[in-house]
Amino acid sequence: MPSSTFRPCIDLHDGQVKQIVGGTLSDTSPDTLKTNFVASQSPADFARLYHENGLVGGHVIKLGSGNDPAAKEALAAWPSGLQIGGGITDTNASEWIQAGASKVIITSFLFPDRKFSLERLQRLESLIGRDKLVVDLSCRRRDGSWWVAMNKWQDITDTEVSEETLKLMSAYCSEFLIHAADVEGLCQGIDEELVTRLGEWVSIPTTYAGGARDITDLDLVQRLSNGKVDLTYGSALDIFGGTLVKFAELVERNRQGQ
Repeated sequence: MPSSTFRPCIDLHDGQVKQIVGGTLSDTSPDTLKTNFVASQSPADFARLYHENGLVGGHVIKLGSGNDPAAKEALAAWPSGLQIGGGITDTNASEWIQAGASKVIITSFLFPDRKFSLERLQRLESLIGRDKLVVDLSCRRRDGSWWVAMNKWQDITDTEVSEETLKLMSAYCSEFLIHAADVEGLCQGIDEELVTRLGEWVSIPTTYAGGARDITDLDLVQRLSNGKVDLTYGSALDIFGGTLVKFAELVERNRQGQ
């Protein structure tokens, strides 16, 4: 059985590393933003920390405008060691690979007018290659199903996170990144049902983010997904000001798993 591992993240907002409550991001109502943590360290400091501890497959997410310099700083600190997401399109994907990203993460670009465009996914795949492409299917729960949410998780698309969707898209990308936006940043536990479904549906590497609050959540994800889904920790983690999970213990867990 494969082993679920800890995948690190660097979330950038206004050029700083932050941990925010995912459902509070809004272009129209910026005052609603709830921030759990603002780092005094630079994005490059976090990139070097992950590099030194051999944490591969981490992602840098640009939450809104004004984050390009900070993102490039992180990528330069660990060339080809981190994935980049946030505002990636067919016009800038190659540029981010050249800037040092191991892969680019595509979200809103795939959903013009909140409708999935297979043509756009195929265009990106032909442009940079399947092995350089991660599809972000961050989602919100509606009526017992999960629907892809875009534009900082504000807009619900026409696309359900389902076995059919994942099978279709996995022909053109090498990984999935899935934030459960409803529980993101709350430290109240993962969406167990979603993780279980992902374990049944996915055939390529997949990272889940949202709600992780204890080191045993990694065991839980391992069990629910049969080791097919990796886990990102955010606000619960001590390097992000949290008190629930120690970064050093996650690093050690990854080493044991390997």
